[in-house]
Amino acid sequence: MKKSLLQKNGQCLVCERRCIIKEGEKGHCKTRINENNVLYTLNYDNISSISINPIEKKPLFHFYPGSRALTVGFWSCNFDCPWCQNYDISKVEPRFNEHFTPEEFVNLGLAHSCEGTSLSFNEPTIFLEWGIEVLKIARKKGLYNTIVTNGYMTEEALRLLIDAGLDAANVDIKGDKNTYRRYCHTDDSKVWRNCKIMREKNIHLEITTLLIPTVNDDMKIISDIGKNILNKFGDATPWHLTRYFPSYKFSASPTPIKFLEDAYEIAKNIGLKFVYIGNVPSHPYEDTYCPNCGGLLIKRSGMAVITMKIEKDLVCPQCEYNLKKYLVL
Repeated sequence: MKKSLLQKNGQCLVCERRCIIKEGEKGHCKTRINENNVLYTLNYDNISSISINPIEKKPLFHFYPGSRALTVGFWSCNFDCPWCQNYDISKVEPRFNEHFTPEEFVNLGLAHSCEGTSLSFNEPTIFLEWGIEVLKIARKKGLYNTIVTNGYMTEEALRLLIDAGLDAANVDIKGDKNTYRRYCHTDDSKVWRNCKIMREKNIHLEITTLLIPTVNDDMKIISDIGKNILNKFGDATPWHLTRYFPSYKFSASPTPIKFLEDAYEIAKNIGLKFVYIGNVPSHPYEDTYCPNCGGLLIKRSGMAVITMKIEKDLVCPQCEYNLKKYLVL
């Protein structure tokens, strides 16, 4: 166990649940325990999953496309989503498993010629202490750092991640206020606030929304999220509309591809330049097109880059449009 980094008088200040944890008890995510009025994390150096992933799997489509990130997850989550796609680790309390120090993890990535790191699989906020150390070491050794997150960390936790060397984030926007309240038992305004902070601090930001029948498959919800993205972060912000499949406690049928395509058209008509359909391998809407001439820039299949038509100068090969404000290479 390691002392929790953000706490005060038995209150956990890592995520916006801000759990007040009594002596001998654990907080909502079951990763923090109170011993003698001091909170300790049970999630330090105790990973659940590790693999080398294409950065497209995060998904991050506009951040070093075609590169690979050593990706790690731990245990549990601070959200209650009943459709969780990684429930086998995110709905499980911390357990003893494989151990990696932050230094060992970064060195493993370097040994396998990875270009970066990714804190993912389960919510990285709740392994904050270990994650911060990884980001610092990776930054010093020339690797980029990414997270895949529900965005529900406190401002203090987010600023620690940014200061440690965070470069990019994919934030999962679940739906509207009612979606968050009913299913996640959280407040969506905290997530939007944190996205705004990331953008202000020049963190590369992409948004994902898992479109789930009976939950958020409403065109008004989709339109409102799209307008929020456009108005808060600009038309160049990539938005991934992802297909749901039955998982955990949710048995609704998979999202119809036609609905995903209709949602895509709504997002594009709102004014977003880069909208993607996910979990539908080889769909043309998982490719990147020039916002000026519509020419193909990056072709993907199964979250992997098949064809890359742009070079380091970030100029469209068809119309010579400058793409520097849209992509990081």
